[in-house]
Amino acid sequence: MIKKFALPLGLVAALGVAACSEKAQDESAEAANAIAADADATTDKAVNDIDAASAEAFGAAENKMDNAGNAIENGAERIDGDAE
Repeated sequence: MIKKFALPLGLVAALGVAACSEKAQDESAEAANAIAADADATTDKAVNDIDAASAEAFGAAENKMDNAGNAIENGAERIDGDAE
């Protein structure tokens, strides 16, 4: 939640300072670059977390499907064995 407001607030602050001296403008640009890098790193981490959670969920679903298939196969074999 805080990061949602940090980027716009940082950009507003950077723009406010940008009206000042050349040194202030340089510092504002550096701050904007740092904010952008932080936002990029946060986004990358979020994507990686989502990818990991998706992989885990799909792996669990695959295991459940394998177990269900094995149970069906075992049941069919028992029925075939009883029929003989």
